[in-house]
Amino acid sequence: MSQRLKKYYSEKIVPNLMKQFNYKNKYQIPSIDKIVINRGIGDASQNSKILESALKELSLITGQKGIITRSKKAIAGFKLRQKMPVGVSVTLRGERMYGFLDRLIHLALPRIRDFQGISPSSFDGSGNYSLGLEEQLMFPEIDYDKIDQIRGMDITIVTTSKNDQEALVLLKEFGLPFNENK
Repeated sequence: MSQRLKKYYSEKIVPNLMKQFNYKNKYQIPSIDKIVINRGIGDASQNSKILESALKELSLITGQKGIITRSKKAIAGFKLRQKMPVGVSVTLRGERMYGFLDRLIHLALPRIRDFQGISPSSFDGSGNYSLGLEEQLMFPEIDYDKIDQIRGMDITIVTTSKNDQEALVLLKEFGLPFNENK
């Protein structure tokens, strides 16, 4: 089944960006390459059940099993040894990426309390956008009674655009609710 946003991108967004930026070739038009969801878990080195529950929650949200990220060096102040688990990460591409983006825009972000829009200043200079969420409860797949602790996550939307202006226009076309006052 083709995702709704993928069809919308090819039918509506591509012609709009072609006119707006005067591209000569359709391959110059920026697109979303991948979405990376990352969750750092400091307590995972002491308690493996936290790690398992975080993996399960991310797989529920994204529809894809995540990987465990491990520490690169030992840091004595944090009681951390080399190659100890410190978080979980999921990289989405293709159909799952568009499905997750659709759920993020239309279901999860509107459920945030006192939501004013996302900051347009979170671009990295290369056209990639990062967004931090404080809790996982905004996703409808998560059951409130089954979570052990409220944890946040970082979502990075990687685009093929050359600069932040093109990426901002692309993400606005997809429907990301940016706050113009910030």
